[in-house]
Amino acid sequence: MSESLNDTDALYLRRAIELSAQAGKRGNRPFGAVIVAGSGAVLGEARNDNTETGDCTRHAEVNALSAASQAHPRAAFVGATMYASGEPCVMCAGAIFWSGIRRVVFGIDAVSLRSFRALQAGADDLEMSCRDVFKTTSQTFEVLGPALADEATAPHTAFWQR
Repeated sequence: MSESLNDTDALYLRRAIELSAQAGKRGNRPFGAVIVAGSGAVLGEARNDNTETGDCTRHAEVNALSAASQAHPRAAFVGATMYASGEPCVMCAGAIFWSGIRRVVFGIDAVSLRSFRALQAGADDLEMSCRDVFKTTSQTFEVLGPALADEATAPHTAFWQR
């Protein structure tokens, strides 16, 4: 079910989708992420680069958190939003939890992403929504998504049709 976004959410989610397209053009699975403080300042942004680096943990959300953590104190993440072109996986949801971010906005959902992964021989997935991961904590999370799903799907369609 697609959720409506305010203009600010749409702006930063579209930036995450743009980063995902860049990742795909570089031979990585197409994912992008942007972290925005409650004040509106961009704390960090990144794309998936695990094919380029050979590091399976180099997902867009983790890369954005790593970059932001080097430039800002952890307190900066309180009140921040993680914008992700795709629903955060279990690993990324855990990293988001540990960062202190409690709001996530994503484009394409994990169920839709699995249809693309099915095109890859031997692909497997931890079939758990980021919402399910966040429910295991005592913290309150706001999760919006899928949103702008058609736009978020386009980089995956381009990548997997190559």
